[in-house]
Amino acid sequence: MWRRLRRRRTLGDDHPDTLASVSSLAADLRELGELQQARDLDQDTLNRRRRTLGDDHPDTLGSAHSLAVDLYALGEFERARELDEDTLTRRRRVLGEDHPHTHRSARNLAADLAAMGDAEQSAALLAEFGLAP
Repeated sequence: MWRRLRRRRTLGDDHPDTLASVSSLAADLRELGELQQARDLDQDTLNRRRRTLGDDHPDTLGSAHSLAVDLYALGEFERARELDEDTLTRRRRVLGEDHPHTHRSARNLAADLAAMGDAEQSAALLAEFGLAP
């Protein structure tokens, strides 16, 4: 936490190193079960990265992925699905079909679909990427 504050004070709120520290803090909070705090930090980081790096930057896509994980854990499956769907589309275009991060997005979207009761579409998505259920 101190590193995050020091970076924010020294580098500013929107500096890539500051945002990386905030993202790490959100991941730590998620691991500790502080999901709402993690969600709030991930949302802020996503907004800042979109503004400074653009929607398709890999770091922005990583923030979108993290926020979707938070939303899923909080039971906000529809919001998670929307974000995962957009992130998967962008990762396919930016990183390619075979990139591990694209596969992570496909798995997350499949989990969202399954949680929402659409096991058939979930299985079809995993099969499209050659991923095991």
